[in-house]
Amino acid sequence: MTSVEQALTIIRRGVDEILVEEDLVKKLESGKRLRVKAGFDPTAPDLHLGHTVLINKLKQFQDLGHEVLFLIGDFTGMIGDPTGKSATRPPLTEEQVAKNAESYKEQVFKILDPQKTTVMFNSEWMGKMSASDMVKLAGQFTVARMLERDDFSKRFKGEQSIAIHEFLYPLVQGYDSVAMEADVELGGTDQKFNLLMGRMLQKNAGQEPQTIITMPILEGLDGVQKMSKSLGNYIGVADSPGEMYTKILSMPDTLIWRYFELLSFRPMAEVDAFKVEVESGKNPQEVKQLLARELIERFHDAEAAEGAHKSAGNKMNLGEIPDDVPEVEIELAGQPEIWINEILKRAGLVVSGKAAKDALGRGVVFADGQKISTDFKMVSGSSCVIQSGKKKIARVVVR
Repeated sequence: MTSVEQALTIIRRGVDEILVEEDLVKKLESGKRLRVKAGFDPTAPDLHLGHTVLINKLKQFQDLGHEVLFLIGDFTGMIGDPTGKSATRPPLTEEQVAKNAESYKEQVFKILDPQKTTVMFNSEWMGKMSASDMVKLAGQFTVARMLERDDFSKRFKGEQSIAIHEFLYPLVQGYDSVAMEADVELGGTDQKFNLLMGRMLQKNAGQEPQTIITMPILEGLDGVQKMSKSLGNYIGVADSPGEMYTKILSMPDTLIWRYFELLSFRPMAEVDAFKVEVESGKNPQEVKQLLARELIERFHDAEAAEGAHKSAGNKMNLGEIPDDVPEVEIELAGQPEIWINEILKRAGLVVSGKAAKDALGRGVVFADGQKISTDFKMVSGSSCVIQSGKKKIARVVVR
């Protein structure tokens, strides 16, 4: 375990709110291995990067030595989370929930260590609860308090229907914390009401109330709406390397630092240094490429990350040599050597001597993957791969 102050620096990264931070400090100072909970309803088979904001924070707690409790809400998934909904959401079937839950586990272990993660299902305790138990649980909260929740309040005032079972959702989510004896619960800012419910129910049960950590809702690729598959502005955890690469590089520059803070595991000092470089004139696309490679390696592997730009259909990066390079022969006709500007012209890699000079001046000419300048030359019997910019490349053989 690192020191408490070091741990807090890691925990605070990207966080919207910690309730109550003083309580969290005491828990950390106690040296206890905290039980850190986050719940996910398996409402769809695939996760996107917006979901991983919470999972990344779980990973940070895990790396600090705490116990991660990954809760799959198979019971709450059949109720349907009413958060932010303007209408009653249809519940999922048991079969849908079970199938999606298996997909979730496979995806989250791209981030979390499966050996250090406890996967739980809230049907384990909610499925055993009798009607009498549920009535007692419902008796701990009033309708007036429930209507204080923003989405319920708006629907009530707008004379839109609210089904009774929707009131059970925050109660069940809160009871999960009692059943799991959570010390900390993570959730999005839109889940604050439900997270506070957990604190209240724990207190009523004689437990120490959990600390609440809320994380921001990640904007999608449009830079405005929250990331969502239904809005088409998402990057899926299961996306191919090429898809991930293309999507990340297409995001607005305004999102770069938010994505780094919430999705990257690079130290913030390193991210701040990138920001200074961009402000000083560095191309933002270069920084996006770094983020793309990190995320693709996390969800695929290092080889996929290295070659993602190719599978995205992009041209070769400068200095990279593809497998199939056309060969061009140059006859010296008695000359002992040939200089690079002439090589470029005779190999058809530039259209003129002026273009050759320009390409060399811009530093976009490479020989066997190494950047070269005007003093490069070839002699009879030699060969190498010459690249001029991203589009022109050939294996030049000098006779």
